[in-house]
Amino acid sequence: MALSTPVSGLSLPWLVLLLLLEIPGAGGAEEFRLLQPQDAVRVSAGETLTLTCSVTGDAPVGPVKWFKDSGGGRQLVYATAGSFPRVTRAASGSDTDFTIRISDTRPADAGTYRCVKFKKGSGADEEFRSGAGTAVTVSASPSAPSVSGPPSRAEPGPSVTFACTSGGFSPRYITVTWLKNGTKLPAPQPRVLPEHESVSYNMSSTVGLSLTRGDVRSQLTCQIEHSTLPAPLRGSYNLRDALRVPPRLRVGDPAAPVALNKSVTFTCHAEGFYPKDASLTWLENGNETNLGKSSPLAENPDGTYTLQSSLEVKAIEQRNRSMFTCRVVHDSQPPVSASQMLRISQPPPKPSKDGTSRDADQILFSSSALWIGLFLEKVLTAAFLLFLFLRSKE
Repeated sequence: MALSTPVSGLSLPWLVLLLLLEIPGAGGAEEFRLLQPQDAVRVSAGETLTLTCSVTGDAPVGPVKWFKDSGGGRQLVYATAGSFPRVTRAASGSDTDFTIRISDTRPADAGTYRCVKFKKGSGADEEFRSGAGTAVTVSASPSAPSVSGPPSRAEPGPSVTFACTSGGFSPRYITVTWLKNGTKLPAPQPRVLPEHESVSYNMSSTVGLSLTRGDVRSQLTCQIEHSTLPAPLRGSYNLRDALRVPPRLRVGDPAAPVALNKSVTFTCHAEGFYPKDASLTWLENGNETNLGKSSPLAENPDGTYTLQSSLEVKAIEQRNRSMFTCRVVHDSQPPVSASQMLRISQPPPKPSKDGTSRDADQILFSSSALWIGLFLEKVLTAAFLLFLFLRSKE
């Protein structure tokens, strides 16, 4: 006996099969799909990056993993919980949502990320389906600019080079402005490295500047602007750290001849120098003598310094036309000197008992003409005596 009952010319089993085929999803497995909807994502360094991935339909047995970049440079980003400290799943334990979060993003995190489904193979897992990829760009702010000067101090006049550096920023474009006491200086464009595409960049900029005596209180500023910065960053350099101003040296008094045995004072002025490291010594005819008496170091209104020292000497006869020299060693540089001569005036001649001066008598007796006259007088006297003697013989 047949179990089927004809229904409009069809048996019951065939009717049931027909109904199953007409119901969506009935009688077969749903097609597997891997969804990675994000084409590109931009994030700032330090923020958390979210990468979305989900699967639908019947999937083969096997894990879902995340990779960065492709080819030989492909890096595993996430496989299982706890395998990467900064990477976590947004829906832990879900069989369909494989979205991940990367915390504390860094410029090195930039790249293209792919969500990949694997299936179990006879040996290692085999790649079954891959997402289209999400291009990640990490914007990073530049570090605070660092300004450096020349390796040693420079004197006013020649141009001196100063440098400004900053790094770790992305994107590449950056603006650098140099200012001296708030006034913009002309400077070449900064150099940004590497020259090829990179996840982050470094910048260096230089400026040439001629220092002046008045730059003791001046300041040089390097200002940088970048798309990631809400306001410019600045780095400063005090020009006094690169400046050396030699002292202006002079020795005063005495200029006119000085009376014998009188005490006189020479004064040395070392003016307008910077930095303040300076030592002063006195020399008499090239030999170091009494160190003198120095006044306290004084700061001038422009930030330079003045040092003064005095030397008291007695104008004895042996010091006539002696040279007194003030020598200053400043900032470990070769010494500079200034000198003054001591001239002693002769005292007026003292008068003798006969009204003439003793010195005049001495001058008279020291005259060669006087000695010649005396000699001739004696010769004539001798000749006269000889004449008298010869005549008496006759």
